[in-house]
Amino acid sequence: MQLLWWAVTAALLVIAATAALNAVTFPRLRRAQPRDAPRVSLLVPARNEAAVIGTTVRQLLAQSYPDFEVLVLDDQSDDDTAQVARSAAADDERVRVLAGEPLPEGWLGKNWACHQLAAQASGDVLVFTDADVRWQPEALAALMALLERHHSDVLTVWPTQERHGWAERLVVPLMALAVWGYLPELLVRYAPWAAFAAANGQCLAFRREAYRAIGGHAAVRDRIVEDVALARLAKQRRRRLLMADGNGLIACRMYTGWSAVRDGFAKNIIAGYGGIVPLMLATLFHWLVFLAPWVWLMARPALWPLTLVMLGVGARMMTAGATRQRLSDALLMPLSVLLMTAIAAQAVWWQVRYGGPRWKGRAIISARKANRVR
Repeated sequence: MQLLWWAVTAALLVIAATAALNAVTFPRLRRAQPRDAPRVSLLVPARNEAAVIGTTVRQLLAQSYPDFEVLVLDDQSDDDTAQVARSAAADDERVRVLAGEPLPEGWLGKNWACHQLAAQASGDVLVFTDADVRWQPEALAALMALLERHHSDVLTVWPTQERHGWAERLVVPLMALAVWGYLPELLVRYAPWAAFAAANGQCLAFRREAYRAIGGHAAVRDRIVEDVALARLAKQRRRRLLMADGNGLIACRMYTGWSAVRDGFAKNIIAGYGGIVPLMLATLFHWLVFLAPWVWLMARPALWPLTLVMLGVGARMMTAGATRQRLSDALLMPLSVLLMTAIAAQAVWWQVRYGGPRWKGRAIISARKANRVR
């Protein structure tokens, strides 16, 4: 048992050290204008986004950057997404609202939508952004200045996550913990290995030549976690990958309420971990690292379990502070772990019952999995 606690101690020390290093080195968007201003295509896949797409289009049109277009693809929506987007554009020639074509065999919905957008884009830089992402007027200029400064081929921005309600506060910031606590940003930036790659499809920018070189979304047509797959392909093709924090200039409220949080994270979690067994091992790891020390401390108050609890809370608090999250929620990390366990259970149930996750009225299943099901 003592050996297990030493292993937990080592794991928490590594997580805390990684979070501290990233807090210093992680690039952040800052208000700035690039020296050059290549044409940018802002590409927005939108399925049943009538509630938010109008605000998004207006915010994109308000960008201070001088040369850009906005392409919105209505991905077979069941609501008034296209009409709301056109109304928000108000006949601005920089906006085009495209009608998405039916989903072909072998493709997942978002990947197909992004592929269609890229085919219609005229920009030298392609910026894919979700319909619920919020852009401050200086955001695109800041993004392009950072892309220019680091001579990057691919830039992914982690938007500042807006949270309202207990489920969003306790679960959504764990995405920042997973990136800032587990993945040294310097290795993503400088190491050549694809294992050190991550990306966030909420805001993902490519120089056009790099996008073509890695095969675009056609190369990841059946991947549920397509953003990470694209980042790994970029590494494999020796393209320069950079991660950055949105720093309030780019923000997003990912999900609203517990059911959306649960289903949204469950949609990606098995694919993100590479299968059910790795997911189960990861869940056990988080129980041991972030929950078991609390149980040990309550059962036997002592310096060692208290130190482990403080390391876990400290790592969570560092990532919260670095990404503009509520610091006090770090004290509820055991509850966050239990909620993530429920999300993992939902993902496993979908996998066993349906062969894959479900989202926005569609069953999400890769072509390879579909072949096995048939």
